[in-house]
Amino acid sequence: MSRRFPKTPGDVPQVRSWWRRPFGILGLWLMGWRIEGNFPSLRKFVVIVAPHTSNWDFVVGILTYFALRLDANWLAKHTALRGPWGPLGRYLGAVAVDRSQAGNVVQSSNVEFAKRESMMLVIAPEGTRGAVDGWKRGYHYIALAAGVPIVPVAIDFGQRRVLIGEPLSPCNDYEADYAHLKSFFSAEMARHPENFR
Repeated sequence: MSRRFPKTPGDVPQVRSWWRRPFGILGLWLMGWRIEGNFPSLRKFVVIVAPHTSNWDFVVGILTYFALRLDANWLAKHTALRGPWGPLGRYLGAVAVDRSQAGNVVQSSNVEFAKRESMMLVIAPEGTRGAVDGWKRGYHYIALAAGVPIVPVAIDFGQRRVLIGEPLSPCNDYEADYAHLKSFFSAEMARHPENFR
């Protein structure tokens, strides 16, 4: 069982909780999923999760979040955190983002990275479940300005696995970094392959 669900390295931000890991493992196991790879033993980094083509991505993602006992912040549309689900989302680390104020998101994220001893920020770079021709660049701006690496994580429906990749230290050449990170993912991983380009 532990080979399918590795333990997170000690330096990675984690929640000390008796129920999260068993709950997450049980959910992933019942769905026939596993986790491959592991996060680098670092206190601060940005995680990009793709392909993002279905609401099921969130289900697999949150179960992984529990199974690894991660203490992470993740960006969500501000409209998704309205109503009764808002408090639960914020409890689980959601940070509301108004897409019309993208520059403020980068700036506020960098302030948080600077003042915290540890921080994991999770971003879906596609920005939407629909087909897009390129990723939003915010994840790169944040990581570069904060001086933290980017870790790619694939939700692979084809093989029913969450695949954690090697960290990339971003440079000023966005296109080179984008090409490197994008090569980690493929349309075959997506629940709806036609929506991943």
